[in-house]
Formats: sequence, structure tokens, C-alpha cells
Amino acid sequence: MNLINVNSVLLLVVTFLLVSACESIEKSDEEFSKHKESDKNADEGNFESNANVPIDFGAFCGDVCQESLTIQASRDSIEGKVGLIVSGFFPYGLGTRRMGAEAARKYFPNMELIIGNGDNNPEIQSAIVDDFIAKKVDVIVIDLVRRNEVNPALDRAKAAGIPIITIDRWTPTNVLTLIKADDVEVGRKAGQHIVSLLEGKGNVIEIQGSANSTTSIDRHKGILESFIGYNKIQIVDSINADFQEEKANHMMEAILQRFPNGKIDAVVSHADVMTMGAIKAIKAAGRENEIVVVSVDGQKSSLEAIEAGDIDATVAYPIVMPMGILAAAKTLVGEAIPKYIELEAPLITKENVAFYKGKIGY
Repeated sequence: MNLINVNSVLLLVVTFLLVSACESIEKSDEEFSKHKESDKNADEGNFESNANVPIDFGAFCGDVCQESLTIQASRDSIEGKVGLIVSGFFPYGLGTRRMGAEAARKYFPNMELIIGNGDNNPEIQSAIVDDFIAKKVDVIVIDLVRRNEVNPALDRAKAAGIPIITIDRWTPTNVLTLIKADDVEVGRKAGQHIVSLLEGKGNVIEIQGSANSTTSIDRHKGILESFIGYNKIQIVDSINADFQEEKANHMMEAILQRFPNGKIDAVVSHADVMTMGAIKAIKAAGRENEIVVVSVDGQKSSLEAIEAGDIDATVAYPIVMPMGILAAAKTLVGEAIPKYIELEAPLITKENVAFYKGKIGY
């Protein structure tokens, strides 16, 4: 066999392996994200018990929320195809994906759930919306990456008669309902705790998420509101780490070099994933005893960091599940839901962290 033929064979083998890997990934993602006919057949004997098992609304859906999402129809009568689009596969998005799939399997045996990953990219998320239109889903539940860029795709879905339920982030586009905690209030709680810890005076670093996300816009607004009237508290630097741990780590390293010992009193972060990167830099610089840290989200790593004393507090930002799936189920049977359903967002400190461990979902 000559060299050209050998190279051709090797190229074919590599191509086959790549295609096989892609197919394997796609198949595993499908298995995770939607009900297969084989799954339905295997679980057929459990349909009645699934339809009757009590719904666990979680720790953050209060009385008004539960009343808004209580389903009047029998759950085994709810049929249809639901498209869930998460904003990305960072901890919050992965938690949304997992809990959404669990809720559909547990409570609605006749619901088909398809899950798409927006990959923090509005173009990808828009393409998923168009794919769901082509697949003729009955309702779309979406955690928007950035509202302005994805809105045209949402308008196309609405023109196709598909109701839109937004979770976690809002959009000015008219949708069926929005389910989330109030991010302005979340930011306000984080800022108020900074004020309390610093006794009304000090220099603060703010770590924001993505510049154009409604999450960052609203949390920043709440933080600023909490500092009104406290003229001796000032934000000396505000950065966008795009909800990325490594980026927050590198940016915090640079900030610590620019602001020597005694020049930073607190860090307030829009998300735990960025906070974890920031505290690595703070600890590496040996400055953990001079800087208080308040975060947002309540993911597992941050609760452990609170217990260890590395983070002073985090404001819980709950995953909107099973609430998003419940809203989709009500929509499938034509039951009315409010335009906005607010979730609770408590402050978690060392005093109450034990209560919330295992209840937030990511």
C-alpha cells in the first residue's frame, strides 16, 4: 500500500471516529433531555403513580407561587411536546436542565420534553427556537441568553402559535408568563448585607455577569439602590466576568495588584461561579481577612465556602424548576397563569446555611 493510500485510510478512520463521537454525544443528550418511546414503555406501569405523586414546589415557591401553578386537570391527561431552552451549561443552566427533566418524568408521564443548550450564545439559542418551531412543539420554556438578540426568534415562535414561557430572565417581548426571583431585590439584599458588614463605610469591588443580560442589569441596579444614603461606601471598580470562574479569577488578580492592602474592603458578586474565581485570587494574595465577600445564587460550592468562612453570605437565586415545567403543563391544558410569578430569594449566611444545603439544585 503506497503512502497516499495509507493517508486516505487514516483520514477515513479519523472521520469515522469523529462522526461516531458526535452521534454518541447527541444520543446521550437526547436520552437525558426527552422522553423516549422506549422509556415510556418501560415505565408504563408507573404512569398512574407518577400522575398522583404530590408535587414538590421546593423551598422558594411560596403560597402565591404555588396557587398560581396548581394544576386543576388530572396530570395523566396532560399531553404535548415542550421545548426547554437553557442559557448554557454552567452550573445554573445544568441545574435547570436536570431539574426540568426530572420534573417532567416525575409528574407528567405523557409529556414529551426536548431540551436545548443556548451555550450562552444568542445565535445558537435563536436557532434552537427555530428548530423547535419546525418540530412543532406546543410550548417553549426559555432562559434567555440576551433578550434583544433572541426576541426575533421568539416572535417567529409566537407567529407559529407557540406560547412562550420565560424563566430566570425577562424580555420586553410579550410572553405568556415570566417566572423568576426579583433580580433588583436580589442585588438590593446583597448590597444591604455589604452595608451591614462594613458598618456603612468602605471600598467595594463589584463583579458583574454579562454586560447585556437582564440578570446583571437588574442586580447592579439593586446594589446601587442599597448604597443610597451611604456616602462613605463606594464602588471603586466594577467588572464584567461574564459568569465565568476563570475570567473572574484573572480579573480579580489584576484588581488586587492595582489596589494594595487596605484599599479594598468588600467584593459583591452577581453569581457564585464568578465568586469562586475571585476568592481563589483573594486567598492566593493572602488578603482573605481584610475583604468581606457577598455573592448571589446559592450553588453547592458557595454554601460550602460559607461554612468554611471563605464567603460571608450569598443571596439564594433559585432554579425555576419544577415551576417552568408546571407552567408548561398548565398551558398544555389551557389553564390560566399570571403574567409574572415571583420566587423567593433569601439571604444565606453561616447561621442558616445548613437549612438550605441540598435545596437549591446546583
